[in-house]
Amino acid sequence: MKDIETKEELISQVRQWVAIDEQMKITNEKIKKIRELKTHLTKNICDYIHNKNMQKNKIYISNGTLSFYEKKDYSPLTYSYVEKCLGELIADKKQVDFIIQYMKDHRDIHTVPDIRRNIDKKLLKNE
Repeated sequence: MKDIETKEELISQVRQWVAIDEQMKITNEKIKKIRELKTHLTKNICDYIHNKNMQKNKIYISNGTLSFYEKKDYSPLTYSYVEKCLGELIADKKQVDFIIQYMKDHRDIHTVPDIRRNIDKKLLKNE
């Protein structure tokens, strides 16, 4: 992709950007629905396998096998979680608050230029 040198090139690239943004929005919605369906199917299959005590079995498919296991799903490491854990270790709430504030104040921050698309909902209703 070449750099923009003229107003016409700017307009062309803005149009391309909007079209790509729209494609991404549609694709992400499709992926969300597919992910929800896969989650539902996974639960149904795993429930059946568990109820029939078949966890050690494998299902052979065209290009490999499916095996069943227990996955550990960790919750995200958030400030509220860190604060809760520190509160369990450090009795002085002021020290805990100080540590949390220190962590927030000393995070690495990177500023990068970006574009935000704001869709006018009034215009969508008229379509």
